[in-house]
Amino acid sequence: MNEIQDSQSEKTISKDNEQKCKKIALCFIISGKHILNKENLWINWIESIKNYINVYFFYSNYSKIGSSWIKSHCIPKKFTIPSVTYLHMIPAYINLIQFAIMHDPDNQWFCFLTDSCTPIIQPSKFLQLFEENNNKTIMGWIPAEWNIYMHRRANLHLLSKKYHLKNSPYFILCKQHASLFLRFVKTKPTIYNIISGGIIANESLFAIILKFYGQLENDTVINETSTLTDWTRMSSSTSPYLFRVANPYNIQLILSERKINKYTTFLRKVSTDFSDDILKNLIYCTD
Repeated sequence: MNEIQDSQSEKTISKDNEQKCKKIALCFIISGKHILNKENLWINWIESIKNYINVYFFYSNYSKIGSSWIKSHCIPKKFTIPSVTYLHMIPAYINLIQFAIMHDPDNQWFCFLTDSCTPIIQPSKFLQLFEENNNKTIMGWIPAEWNIYMHRRANLHLLSKKYHLKNSPYFILCKQHASLFLRFVKTKPTIYNIISGGIIANESLFAIILKFYGQLENDTVINETSTLTDWTRMSSSTSPYLFRVANPYNIQLILSERKINKYTTFLRKVSTDFSDDILKNLIYCTD
């Protein structure tokens, strides 16, 4: 926590030569092999809207990163925490938000992504969505659906019932709410430590904080998922389906979900084996 607080005095990176405009921070959390499954697709997708995009990578082991592009967008080492795991990911979110706000005050949206995410809409449509909703958070949330006394996720059993909440783990956070998140961490350390001390707290903490500040149920939070994820076909007890094969069922699922939910922007989880050509067709050529 001291590192995070001390970071406020860090000298920000100059943006004097860039056109001032509202920006989108793509915040990747990578681990394991420390790769981006569809790196070239991301690079090409970002290129056409690069004046509006900042890219940040949170990593646990810099020496495992082979990509020069990823290395060029890594947050400074002092903002990384090697002990971050699937069960305890909150420090990754904190440090990405902290650095992204410090690095470029023009960042208005913070999109949280994994190494297996890909875009699933055209860059121009993504910008249009941003222009229409840059002061809003896009995050699906519901009351916690598990027995809080049997499963100690986020230690919800220690909180009052109104905070027994679940949020999608990968979402889009507006700057106002990102700032509230950092304020909560700083000013409410006791309750923050209770929640973050539980496992998988990243799937509850954001909804809890927005509820705490009276934001969750007003028009600044769009209760929809920004990242399409298939939880009906689990690849493991804790992991959603891995899109490995571009078969008709998977393609139709992507198209249908995108049609149902206009806020669908990214797809998770996508294997390196999934056809790049079909992904490009889904992004650029389908309606």
